[in-house]
Amino acid sequence: MSPLLRLLIGTQLAFNVGFFAVLPYLAGHLGDDLGLAGWLVGLVLGLRTFSQQGLFVVGGALTDRFGARPVVLVGCALRVAGFGWLAYASSTSTVVGAVLLIGVAAALFSPAVESEVARQAVRHEREGGGPRTEVLAVFSVAGQIGAFAGPLVGALLLLVDFRAACLAGAAIFVAILCGHAWLMPRHAPGAPRAAGRRHTPDGLRLLIRNRRFLALSLAYSTYLLAYNQLYLAVPARLDSATAVAVLFAFSSALVIVAQLPVTRWAARRLAPSTAMASGLLIIAAGFASVAALPSPPLSMAAMVGLLTVGQMLVVPVTRAWLPDLVEDAHLGLYTGALSSISGAVVLAGSAASGALLEAGGALVWLALAAVPVAGLAAVRVAARPRTAELARA
Repeated sequence: MSPLLRLLIGTQLAFNVGFFAVLPYLAGHLGDDLGLAGWLVGLVLGLRTFSQQGLFVVGGALTDRFGARPVVLVGCALRVAGFGWLAYASSTSTVVGAVLLIGVAAALFSPAVESEVARQAVRHEREGGGPRTEVLAVFSVAGQIGAFAGPLVGALLLLVDFRAACLAGAAIFVAILCGHAWLMPRHAPGAPRAAGRRHTPDGLRLLIRNRRFLALSLAYSTYLLAYNQLYLAVPARLDSATAVAVLFAFSSALVIVAQLPVTRWAARRLAPSTAMASGLLIIAAGFASVAALPSPPLSMAAMVGLLTVGQMLVVPVTRAWLPDLVEDAHLGLYTGALSSISGAVVLAGSAASGALLEAGGALVWLALAAVPVAGLAAVRVAARPRTAELARA
């Protein structure tokens, strides 16, 4: 891979180490150390998610206008400030301000990095370096390694206190900021030099009219809504916190070990639409297995395994497919919009899925299985040839 791709993939690993060294322990800090009420803790965590996912489209648009480098640098600077602020925040208002700043930082650098990785993966493929999906699979594995290692780093730092974890997270982002300021080119190879002169309203109008992109976003949203049920279903079905932790560690380890072989096999044998449809069906089978298996530990293990395999098919192929559906000058906008649209769907659908899980019964799991199955229709629309889309317009 090119030095830029290696930098961006290493960035994803470091991002997640810094992030997951702090955020898994935030709720405990707010409730136990600061004494915030449970509803207020939930509100603070929700605000962080909203400020991040909801503003991804803004970060993507800024990337198109100014390029990835300045957006990544500003995002890293804001994350350093946010973690530093959170380390010393002691009131509700200061905690909310720090958490919002942390979310906004991710809304800047994440779409910038993801869109540039996708662009460089396409360039890598065109120059004979191998399928773009393999590059994006390595990107996913790097993120999972960071997500796996981050909580372990945070747990060690918590032996000191929460402030130490925050300051260590800030230090990691200082290192990322310095590395990008030194190594990231001012103009990435293959990036459109006219991107800075494009107006965002033009990109938004094209986005709204791009049926194939909207269909891909809808299909990806059904995956994300279904996969997000891990965080609700597993704790609800298992009483042991240790069992829950083991299953989530199993999911991360499975991605780290199997992501590259699965992606390599899919890239050689399956079209993007077939790979994505297969992933959605495997996720549906994961929910159906809960209805079929009576033992909660066994059914949860089967569900987690199948949902993780489905994720390994859906995520790289979505990122690899996106550049084929959009103008290169607006790749950042579309990358951010994909996250914002899917985040909104998850926000809207999680309340309904939570109510279903509370109701219980085998039919609940079949209803959840229907969510990724419904995404198959959107995959078909996204797979239409561009000539067919133009004929319908």
